[in-house]
Amino acid sequence: MSHEIELKLALADTGPERLLRHPLLRAGVDDAERLTNTYYDTPEGELEAARVALRLRRYGERRVQTLKSSGEGAGGYSRRREWEWPVQGDTLDREGLAELAPQVGLATDAIARLEPRFATDFERRTWRLELAQASVEVALDQGEIRAAGRHVPIRELELELKDGDPQALWTLAIALAESVPLRPADASKAARGAALLTGHWSLPQGDSPSAWLHRALLALDAYGDTGDDGWRVEAREAFGRLASSGEDEARRLAALLGESDWLGVEFGRLALRLAQRLTL
Repeated sequence: MSHEIELKLALADTGPERLLRHPLLRAGVDDAERLTNTYYDTPEGELEAARVALRLRRYGERRVQTLKSSGEGAGGYSRRREWEWPVQGDTLDREGLAELAPQVGLATDAIARLEPRFATDFERRTWRLELAQASVEVALDQGEIRAAGRHVPIRELELELKDGDPQALWTLAIALAESVPLRPADASKAARGAALLTGHWSLPQGDSPSAWLHRALLALDAYGDTGDDGWRVEAREAFGRLASSGEDEARRLAALLGESDWLGVEFGRLALRLAQRLTL
């Protein structure tokens, strides 16, 4: 078992191109590979309800099974437990999973009912950055999520802490946001795939500043995948609630969401500063 600490960022359409020109990454990609993943759950969606993700990943000829716990965090930042082990072929290792089930609250009788639910297919380009306070892996993912005959694009950046101070993730993200249009994202690929499969997104209640931020970001994730402007309205309202509590960045973020080209560098810088402060 390991603990995964990362900051997830959604990129605007021009984000990947501008990211590749950023001074911190211009030295070239350290690695690039195609990743095909199948996510499993019960027909009733019990893993999704418990905020647990189970996938089988294919790297060329290799197969790796991964189980991720619900974890904690908001504002794009998350810390969660992760178990990963090699498997043979494209068959789920249910025996290995049964040994871990108690640690994530997975009912043993649910393991027999697990089935493929949706898939992701994307290219991952990675950079390993040795910063003053930390070692960070930067991963640019571009591809798609597929479920029930539908698909949505993947265009995201993951900053994963390999060693050092977690605050370095925020410092790096803010440095990238100076020229790359991006924003914190709270919906994982697994959560997005489940929403695509069922055609249903839901938002948590806002009962604290961090909860209102989480609600706003999930609404923007839903808007990105559905194109339904109602989700953008939900995000504006959530930022408005934050603004009423004295968060100046939230007031400007709500105003920017009224513009057609809202996801620019200003939105990203403001959202990151707000998220960093509210998730400390």
